[in-house]
Amino acid sequence: MSLFPTDDGENDLFTSRTDPDSPFGTYAPFSFELEGKVWPTVEHYFQGMKFSDEARQEKIRAAESPALARKLGRKRSKSFRKDWKEVRQTIMTRGVYTRCRTHPELADALLETGDQKIVENSNFDYFWGCGRDRRGNNAYGRVLMNVRAKLSEERASPEDAR
Repeated sequence: MSLFPTDDGENDLFTSRTDPDSPFGTYAPFSFELEGKVWPTVEHYFQGMKFSDEARQEKIRAAESPALARKLGRKRSKSFRKDWKEVRQTIMTRGVYTRCRTHPELADALLETGDQKIVENSNFDYFWGCGRDRRGNNAYGRVLMNVRAKLSEERASPEDAR
């Protein structure tokens, strides 16, 4: 992750989902429990949730690396769940949030970014990332900022935290 000034003079935080060394990446090796299973990474969880077939989910969950989980999740030999486009951001948010709640050091790192804009630095992904021309949807950056806001709210009033 690195800081680059944007055209309007602000400092955005550019990060990569596939950077295993970034505390914000989906490849970061921090496991968590969700859907009654322990997922090695957010990438494993996200890719597994594309399918309603338990055997397919398990094959992805057991993949030896996040890159392999991603590859398995992209194979369309079986179709994605019908509501995937509607739920994919919710699934990603649940994975990132649960991982942060499981590993407080990740929550701390996210909270330390303050109100800085977080951008998924992907030249090729215009949905999750900013795209080559920086006009992409940046859905992953927004997921991180939304999780940060939720964690910040919880820290402000710990009695309301789950």
